[in-house]
Amino acid sequence: MSSASTNIASLLDEQALQQPRQGAVYFPQGRDPQGRVAYTHLTFAQLKEQSDYYAWALQGQGLRPGMKTLLMIRPSLEFYSLLFAVFKVGAVPILIDPGMGWQSFLEAVRSMQPEAFLGLPAAQLLRVFRRRYFKSVKINITLGSWRLWSGKTLSELRGKPGPFPLCQPEPAALAAVLFTSGSTGPAKGVCYTQDIFQTQVRLLRREYAIKPGEMDLACFPLFSLFSLALGAAVVIPDMNPSKPAQVNPQRILEALHNLPVTYSFGSPALWRQVAKYAGEKNLKLPGLRRIIMAGAPVPAELHESLFSILPKGAETYTPYGATEALPIANFSGSEMLAETKAASLAGKGICVGKPIPEIEARIIAISDEPIASMQEAKILPPGQTGELCVSGACVTAEYYQQAEANRLAKIREGDKLWHRIGDLGYFDDKHRFWFCGRKSHRVEYLDRQGQPRTLFSIPCEAIVNQIEGVRRSALVGIGAKPRQCPAIVIEAAENARLYQEQILREMAKNPLTADIQKLFFHPSLPVDLRHNAKINREALAVWAGKQKA
Repeated sequence: MSSASTNIASLLDEQALQQPRQGAVYFPQGRDPQGRVAYTHLTFAQLKEQSDYYAWALQGQGLRPGMKTLLMIRPSLEFYSLLFAVFKVGAVPILIDPGMGWQSFLEAVRSMQPEAFLGLPAAQLLRVFRRRYFKSVKINITLGSWRLWSGKTLSELRGKPGPFPLCQPEPAALAAVLFTSGSTGPAKGVCYTQDIFQTQVRLLRREYAIKPGEMDLACFPLFSLFSLALGAAVVIPDMNPSKPAQVNPQRILEALHNLPVTYSFGSPALWRQVAKYAGEKNLKLPGLRRIIMAGAPVPAELHESLFSILPKGAETYTPYGATEALPIANFSGSEMLAETKAASLAGKGICVGKPIPEIEARIIAISDEPIASMQEAKILPPGQTGELCVSGACVTAEYYQQAEANRLAKIREGDKLWHRIGDLGYFDDKHRFWFCGRKSHRVEYLDRQGQPRTLFSIPCEAIVNQIEGVRRSALVGIGAKPRQCPAIVIEAAENARLYQEQILREMAKNPLTADIQKLFFHPSLPVDLRHNAKINREALAVWAGKQKA
């Protein structure tokens, strides 16, 4: 297999040549009479053979290069085999997180108009009862024996033995459409090209030193595709990937004890649960060399909790980026604790590290309007807070058929394309980016002297979160910009008794929070549906507007 192949599936085939008998995917199939987990697995050679077989079968059903193919399959041995089979044919997989809510999911399906559909029986029922969203589907495959609809089941597919000749698309050809979580606006399909996937594999190999023979506990399924491409085995944990905050920590620890896992990528909400449980039980996380967390800012105390249960020499990481551009930066927990923790607690934002060498980054003045050319933008110096824009080989060029979203998110500069991340922050004197919150979460108001002011979510919340009894907080603006009323919504720690007057007095001592006059208590702050970690401040702002302070 030539390494010059443009097809991302070629990386799997290369691993099958280099380490055919090495385990590739492990799945918890059930339990024996003593309650021990029974795993089933595929080696790299078996995964290649099965993906080849399915590629022949899907081609026989009419799947062709460029066909949009919606997958609604839970992580399993078949998920990886089928996804790589779709890549091999040259079709375009569409991956939409059903955790975003069914109506948002269906709107995303309608926007894509998929021509092929590979889904579990429950997903097929959704297709039957919401037929108008799926009317573009011509090829229909069910994973399971139960079928009350047209199409084939997976077991009825007939492939043939032997290698499948990989489709060789152009490097800039559309390879997949991955949807944003929709946590700060409507979910959008991000267009991934073959060369972007290849670039990401190369960068992740360098940033995390992932080598063949390692093992990934795949708490975020999409990242595990890169693990396989890098020659690492993937362990599918016993959890619902759409609800990481509800994970049973014992199941994560069980997998770490059963198998030689060396690293894991997951939501900070998941690792908070694991760290809490392990700390209470005085347990360690054996064998782990790296924990990689993304999806929301990771506070210093979570890094500290994890270091207390990790083996000596292990590291935590918080890669920074977005579905549209990943990775942008990479930051270690040890560097955060040694160099930036105190500033974050003082309300300076959360440092996410220096952009990687392949990324060019600028801070521009905050604007909600489209910016056609970089010449129209005001570029800010280090230390000034504005909107982050990035350009580079791992930055995607467009959303799928979303002209207005593209106008708002993309900036041209000659042949160069910039993406507006939508995050606010600034660069320090080491060119590290300090995240201060989402652009949509800033609060614009008039101070007591009638002067326009802006508050940013992360700095303000850092101050409030240190008040005794506060578990977490959210800054929201009530009303319309630029005359919003700044308010803070607080979720109390377990068994804590909080009083409004006491908290307002504490907030008045700090200039970052002194102008916040309204305070609300909420039993449990709503979070995003993908990582269960980002606070849904949009929903809280609406809720707060209906409350009495």
